[in-house]
Amino acid sequence: MKRLLAAIVVSAALLLWAQKPAPPPVEEKLPKAPPVQPIPFSHKLHAANGLKCSDCHKIAGQGYLAGYPAESTCMACHIAIKKDSPHILKLAEFAKSKRKVPWAKVYELPDYVWFSHASHYQDAKIGCETCHGPVAEREVMFKEKSTNMTSCMRCHAEHGAPNGCDFCHNSQ
Repeated sequence: MKRLLAAIVVSAALLLWAQKPAPPPVEEKLPKAPPVQPIPFSHKLHAANGLKCSDCHKIAGQGYLAGYPAESTCMACHIAIKKDSPHILKLAEFAKSKRKVPWAKVYELPDYVWFSHASHYQDAKIGCETCHGPVAEREVMFKEKSTNMTSCMRCHAEHGAPNGCDFCHNSQ
């Protein structure tokens, strides 16, 4: 009987702990300096021309990543727009040789964190700017919003999403 009672108390404590609100914020120095990119790119200019995040950053497969656009996608417009720019000529070379532009990642999570763009953007209808900031207003992309565990847990608490360890952390 004592073991059963102890098991119930421990189970209840674990259940309450897993659903507790987000911890207080941990300092992260932001904004971070933008990484050097192989080709300059202005999200502001492209957004002003009517492009949306999802036009270029497709969420494929199971939706873990919002990938970079294929170089041929960029060249669909740049075959005529700014085609003589040295940067567009460099992009055209990548497209012609079917090589990917080696973009420097601005936001990156550790391998032990499970994150799905599909479940956040498509299912929960969370806008890209929630995690990435007002990218459409930026000439240069830089990390301006924290993606540390504290900020993620706070957002989960605000949206009523689970905050248990195994919800976002790989157990293997």
